[in-house]
Amino acid sequence: MLYTGISWHEGGYRLAVVDGDGRDVLTPTDFPSHRAGELVGRLRGLTGPNTVVVDSTNGTLDGRLMAAGLRVHRADARLLPERPLFGAVPAEELARAALRDAGDLVRLQRHRGTQTGREGELAGWIAGSAAADRQMIAAGRLFSHGDGESRTVALTFDDGPLPPYTGQVLDILERYGVPGTFFCCGIHVRSYAGELARMREQGHAIGNHTWSHPFLPELTGAQLAEQIDRTNEAIAETCGGDAPRLFRPPYGSRTPEVLSRLAEFDTTTVLWDVAPDDWAMREADAIARDVLAEVRPGSVVLLHDGGGDRSATVASLPPIIEGLLDRGYTFVRADDMLDRDRTALAGAV
Repeated sequence: MLYTGISWHEGGYRLAVVDGDGRDVLTPTDFPSHRAGELVGRLRGLTGPNTVVVDSTNGTLDGRLMAAGLRVHRADARLLPERPLFGAVPAEELARAALRDAGDLVRLQRHRGTQTGREGELAGWIAGSAAADRQMIAAGRLFSHGDGESRTVALTFDDGPLPPYTGQVLDILERYGVPGTFFCCGIHVRSYAGELARMREQGHAIGNHTWSHPFLPELTGAQLAEQIDRTNEAIAETCGGDAPRLFRPPYGSRTPEVLSRLAEFDTTTVLWDVAPDDWAMREADAIARDVLAEVRPGSVVLLHDGGGDRSATVASLPPIIEGLLDRGYTFVRADDMLDRDRTALAGAV
């Protein structure tokens, strides 16, 4: 039996593999984020059962690993040493945790993702944030949909950039003349500067989706600040201009304490009201069908251009766009939708 730990750091990922006696099977190796495919290939080349482990701060790789047929698990904080300010618990520690605490790991499922088994906890935290949500909405610092009287819709894309899918999404948006909003993970930004430059050139909005797609309620205030600030810096340096105005929390995860911390940043938190769960490797026609059934005036649609194989999402876009155009919808960026709502509110007062 093999035990693999995968951690993340500013430049990418680190891989460590040990056997049942705790001896290194591979020399611990670092992979820049644009070489994540090589990391997956290295693991696929190993023989025998392999328990692959990530922690809850690493939500960028599990989909690709599971799509490659690997058995991926999550090691929760109670099994691990304290995390650093920026970065995951070291890969070597994750591998040892897999060997030591295999029975306490959570086996991830492709249709449930990194937070497999925590859906009830996540839903409870979100429900408990309803009052804080309303306060931030009233302050113009959070929204999940636009004006219900305006026949507009915002297409948003999370977890990228990731070739070839981001480029394919951009091709389709360009062909139809449709603006989009891309919430990017900082770990990918400098590796795929060309994709971000193209987003800017085509007039799309770019938002902050943290560095490594962590589960926010488990972060300290300082760790959350590092995730947001470093991603803002990477986006601003890579494609020019100011830091992003928009922020989206991974999984929509939040508590009143998280929202209080987010209020300290000069950003608006963007959620959604239409989510076809395209990240769960659904078929393109099912994704398009759900979007077309659920969109209402002012909807914000959550789709993905990164985090795994997004070919089905790419294939769903033309029928989604054509179907909404046929219904008289106009496509807008999320920040433009927010600005229109603020203007309308100011005019009503």
